[in-house]
Amino acid sequence: MKKLITVCILFLSFGVLSQGPGNGSALQNTDSYAVVVNSSKEYGPSDDGTRTHVEFMKAARDNNIPIGAFSGLDGVEDGFYLVVGVYNNTKNTKRHIRKLKKKHYEARYFIHPDSGLNYVFLESHSHGIAALDATIGHKSSGFGDEIWILNVTDSDVWDVATHTNAGDHSEGKGKELMAKSEGYKLKSSGDPGTTNRKLLEKADLYFDKMWYAESAELYELALKRDSDNYSYTIIQKAGDAHYFNTNMDMACKWYDILYNSYGEEMSATTIFKYAHSLKGTGKYSRAKRMMRLYDKRMEAGEYAPAPKNTTPKEILLDNLLNTPGKYEIRNVAINSMYSEFSPMFYQDDEVVFASAMDTSFFNTRRYKWNDQPFLDLYVAKFNQESNEVRDAVKFSKKINTKYHEASVTFSPDNETMYFTRNNYAKNLKRDKKSLNNLKIYKSTKSGDEWSEAQELPFNSSEYSTGHPALSSDGKQLYFVSDMPGSLGETDIFVVDILEGGRYSEPRNLGPDINTERREMFPFISNRKFYFSSEGHVGLGGLDIYEVAFDDMEGFLEVRNLGQPINSNVDDFSYIVNEETQKGFFASNRIGGKGDDDIYSFKELIAEEVIENAIAGVVTELITGELIPEALIVLLDENNKKLKEMVTGADGRFVFEDLESASQYTLKTIKGDYFEDSRVVETNINSTVNMDISIKKLTELITIKDGIKKLQADRIFFDFDKSDIRKDLASELDKLVAAMNQYKDMVIKIESHTDSRGNNAYNKYLSGKRAESSRDYLINRGIAAERIESAIGYGEERLLNDCDGSVRCSGSQHQMNRRSEFIIVKM
Repeated sequence: MKKLITVCILFLSFGVLSQGPGNGSALQNTDSYAVVVNSSKEYGPSDDGTRTHVEFMKAARDNNIPIGAFSGLDGVEDGFYLVVGVYNNTKNTKRHIRKLKKKHYEARYFIHPDSGLNYVFLESHSHGIAALDATIGHKSSGFGDEIWILNVTDSDVWDVATHTNAGDHSEGKGKELMAKSEGYKLKSSGDPGTTNRKLLEKADLYFDKMWYAESAELYELALKRDSDNYSYTIIQKAGDAHYFNTNMDMACKWYDILYNSYGEEMSATTIFKYAHSLKGTGKYSRAKRMMRLYDKRMEAGEYAPAPKNTTPKEILLDNLLNTPGKYEIRNVAINSMYSEFSPMFYQDDEVVFASAMDTSFFNTRRYKWNDQPFLDLYVAKFNQESNEVRDAVKFSKKINTKYHEASVTFSPDNETMYFTRNNYAKNLKRDKKSLNNLKIYKSTKSGDEWSEAQELPFNSSEYSTGHPALSSDGKQLYFVSDMPGSLGETDIFVVDILEGGRYSEPRNLGPDINTERREMFPFISNRKFYFSSEGHVGLGGLDIYEVAFDDMEGFLEVRNLGQPINSNVDDFSYIVNEETQKGFFASNRIGGKGDDDIYSFKELIAEEVIENAIAGVVTELITGELIPEALIVLLDENNKKLKEMVTGADGRFVFEDLESASQYTLKTIKGDYFEDSRVVETNINSTVNMDISIKKLTELITIKDGIKKLQADRIFFDFDKSDIRKDLASELDKLVAAMNQYKDMVIKIESHTDSRGNNAYNKYLSGKRAESSRDYLINRGIAAERIESAIGYGEERLLNDCDGSVRCSGSQHQMNRRSEFIIVKM
């Protein structure tokens, strides 16, 4: 979700609806949208800087906004600064800044080196149009004519147009700006060590306040200025700042540098973010390697290890990437250049959603972090046939306020609604960390209007609750929170709605749904539960997942919806009509109209019967139980891998679009089971059923007469031979698999002959058989030290009475020509 999602979606105290000056996570990017100010153009960089500048100046004059400039200032970032005061002494400057900070402005100031005047400014922008639009907003909110724009630039574009120079306010041009303690902390001369330290202090301060866009810029500047700044901590924070601001390209750049320089020091958490940034930029091959490393770090104890015998994450990711999409998706008409998300069905033909768009563009109250309007709830008509959404209007004056409203859910009769809002009464309320959290509010309908919203009793000013979702019968309310007892950054909880407006205690949905990362945006139908997560295996960013539920067993297997619903960026706030298999979700994928867009989808129905396919079900050989998460690999006749997939909860698999009358090999791999391989040939225009039964490795381990052995079906030798027969080598391969599974297992080999031949020769022959068995295991990768001994016992330990005193058949003699594998240690 580019910027807005990080804030609007309960990330680190639910950012987007949480107000705290300068939170750079979501509502931050002032340059991500075009603004119209008496022109149809966006003012900013262009091929014709002079023309752009002239147009910018014209727009400023049209809106009665003075423009000033400094040029040639080495070491100072170019930009447009919104100045609200100029003073000739520090005392008055600091007094003004204190007043502004009480009003929640993060005011700062410069000192002009020539005149000594102090310039107090509210904020700065890299594009003139963003600064111009912000100035218009501040003028209408009380600053009036006292606010003006100061442009710091190295360009000579100011020489080609008539303008008001900063000297009109400051008594002359300067060549250098020095920052004071509350200022920007940039310095172009003096002690470079002091400049560097103060720059990093400001970056750290922004980072700690979760102003990630600003901190990212300062870390970038620090790293660019001084190679000594390439420490583990600074590089990691640079990557983290971009990651939390959902700039995955830049996050990936710095995590890559961190990994190459400090790979051994990286924690599981940082490895996870690196893997996600790689997926977010489409680098899936490297992402899979990082996911394997992440699992190893997890096993080292940073978090509870993943359950044993689960399918490796990189295989699940391959399965997602190789699964063709079954949906048609479209960008809907209501999307704007801002952020739209959290759609919810309302009535029979309407959708309510959250948006930052606002038609009263010059007069609207604006969000100080990114100069976008605050979020409101809107309602629009949707066509059930085309799934198009049009004609959006604001939802209700009783519900929408001057702050954020988003993420709504309705009772089955549409008479009660729950939604998310900032924690505020007359003013925003903050927790001990100075963060404004989110709360869930309830409103009931009376006639055509909604009542004043009331907050729910399990809200708190010390943590966030948000993204409510009602069950289809209206008896349970699901929501997202970072309250005490959460398993990860944000978890999904549920409460029962009781009589008399009461609620049960919140219950965490548990580790099958919640991970150590973010889970959010729940939606529940009468069939399935849907949510977004970055903790389960996905394609990058937030992915959408579904999970069926059973009255007796609860939630079943979590399944990623795959492409094209999910992408390598953020995909979230999914809703669906189970009867029509049509619905909506939000995403910040490439090709949208703005920040986050709402997309419609419908499931495609197969028009033809599947032709030339191989399908089957995997079960356990002895019990017949279904085996989920078994990896099935499809190989061609040259043993080249074509496809692979993982069985679902029902143990089933299917490979489609195969060549007719062709030979394939199916290889089945599953944790504690023997690997299975079998050849199958397709028919013409039909599906070949190939059910597979596999056997547990533990069944190889037997105890007889107090001795623990690896028991194979038959490791026998031909008469007077010591080499391993090719048709029986697969039995030794099972022993190899067992030893690979049990890494600490140590064995000894005992080989035997029948009674034919003399004792001395039989002793020699059995020794050769023991050596052959030992060599076979070593050649298959078993370490030599794990085989304690390999000894031949000749005919000393016959299994039957065939000692020469009775007549025996050839098969009876063969029973004695064997190798046995005794377990010494496990």
